[in-house]
Amino acid sequence: MRLLDRYLFRELLTPLAYCLGGFLIFWISADVFNNLSDFQDEKLRLPDIIEYYVAMTPEFLVTILPVVLLLALLYALTNHARHNEITAMRAAGVSMWRVCVPYFGVGLVASVILFVLNEWCVPRGADWADRIKNRYVQKSDDAGKQAEFRNFGFTNARDHRTWFIAEYRIKTAEMLKPQVNWTLPDGSSHRLYADRAIRVAGVWTFFNASEYSQADASAPLLPSFQTNVLAMPEFTEKPSEIGDEIKISSYQNLRNSRRADIPLKVIYHHLRLNPGLPRAEASWLLTKFHGRLAAPWTCLVVVLIAIPFGAASGRRNLFVGVAGSIFICFAYFIIQQVSLALGSAGHLPAWLAAWLPNMIFGTAGLWLTARVR
Repeated sequence: MRLLDRYLFRELLTPLAYCLGGFLIFWISADVFNNLSDFQDEKLRLPDIIEYYVAMTPEFLVTILPVVLLLALLYALTNHARHNEITAMRAAGVSMWRVCVPYFGVGLVASVILFVLNEWCVPRGADWADRIKNRYVQKSDDAGKQAEFRNFGFTNARDHRTWFIAEYRIKTAEMLKPQVNWTLPDGSSHRLYADRAIRVAGVWTFFNASEYSQADASAPLLPSFQTNVLAMPEFTEKPSEIGDEIKISSYQNLRNSRRADIPLKVIYHHLRLNPGLPRAEASWLLTKFHGRLAAPWTCLVVVLIAIPFGAASGRRNLFVGVAGSIFICFAYFIIQQVSLALGSAGHLPAWLAAWLPNMIFGTAGLWLTARVR
């Protein structure tokens, strides 16, 4: 790494660390005041509250990281411009694009970190935070803790099966009172009722099972057989896929809430099981999917926006560059939300709705950076 790159990295990472710490303290403090009464109702003590905010930190980082990166870049660039350091670099034959290489590197690393946090850390942290909040309010035995979902049903359109489960214990993948309906290629319909089902050696095994069949829609439903133990290797639904269907159902009930962001893995498994979704649901899920892929690249777009406003030379009020860049970023987030809403409603293709803000503002940032004097 060249001496110049090390210098630029150091001058950027210092304000980045200060901004990140400051924003985290501000965000957590504001959240504590908003939720203090809830913590009291849930009988949480100080160690529990500290643990809760450790669990919530990835979600806060996802929210503030692009803004923190923007402010740190503006501070570093305007500081270099104020002392004519960028002018000196360019006079020495270093192009503006070469000067910006460390900033693009930081933006790329921030994008990767944002993706990892969003897909792995935030969902796990949210589940951890929920367990902490329910630590003292809901006391039950182990079986009760495992029986998290009741009266749950989902469809596997790929294999023409529908499941109805009176109680599903997600830790052990145990079902109580399951019912499975499926259709064979010959048009016959079948129903399976059981007292209990569990995954044994990778095969769904039903206990006290009864199967009924129907030759066609006009024929009566007739009993086929009854048995104490029935293994069904043709039922290929995995516990992880059932867990993802539970999450999809929960997210659909919270479509307008803060936590209605679905991880890519969950969306992918749902689309695999249901290739022929209704247009409205497919548009919503595909927009979510592409939106999750496009969101981390906001950090690179922020870099492209900050460079022309922070590095421009000449006599000007530094506040103009800061205010202009913040205004453009605000416009970016507004357009992003409008575009995603249009994609979810089916008015725009899902991929275009997710990537359009990045394409517009990324192109604008490249054009403005090329015009920096």
